[in-house]
Amino acid sequence: MGWYSVRCIFQLNGIRADDSPYEERITLWRADDFDTAIELAENEALDYIEDTDWAYLGLAQCFYLGDDVTQIHQGTEVYSLIRSSPLEPEQYLDTFFDTGTEHQRTTDDDPS
Repeated sequence: MGWYSVRCIFQLNGIRADDSPYEERITLWRADDFDTAIELAENEALDYIEDTDWAYLGLAQCFYLGDDVTQIHQGTEVYSLIRSSPLEPEQYLDTFFDTGTEHQRTTDDDPS
């Protein structure tokens, strides 16, 4: 098993369409592979927004941290950013996170 960080993207509902806040959260997970880490993170993302006005946008990006990372525990948040934007969710994701120019690994590249 190794440590993975997973970034999930959220949008605050009920705000003016021209000024909608978005949040990206990165959490850490101990898992056997990328797919398991993403599944754990997405389940936690749904718990994170329960009883709030936030929506999970269905985008999870995963990074393998290695097997020997000390002083990390399950679900540790390592990064958060909230940004206001007039963009609709799909356009926001395409503009900032899925432009086609990102350098990302696929699950076929899983080092474990």
